[in-house]
Amino acid sequence: VQLQASGGGLVQAGGSLRLSCAASRRIGSMGWYRQAPGKQRELVATITTGYTTNYADSVKGRFTISRDIPKNMVYLQMNSLKPDDTAIYYCNGRDLSGEYWGQGTLVTVSS
Repeated sequence: VQLQASGGGLVQAGGSLRLSCAASRRIGSMGWYRQAPGKQRELVATITTGYTTNYADSVKGRFTISRDIPKNMVYLQMNSLKPDDTAIYYCNGRDLSGEYWGQGTLVTVSS
């Protein structure tokens, strides 16, 4: 499975960005992870094929994950961005066949 993420960029604190990820085929659970400089990769949000969502506490109320199953797409709407949200954001997909990662897209939030 190939995952292609897009939508990163530079935004001021308080602003918004929308990330998109295209999968080469339908896959079970999809999600977003991020890795800030000098830190470990961490979960941001996940969504199942049944549209059950899970969020990191740090993004609850600000980020919204969604997916379009027929189009094999997953999205991350990020509002009220903070400098601490600066990181490379990775698209993730997993099912019985394995776990897959996209190439990452950089999000930079300036103060």
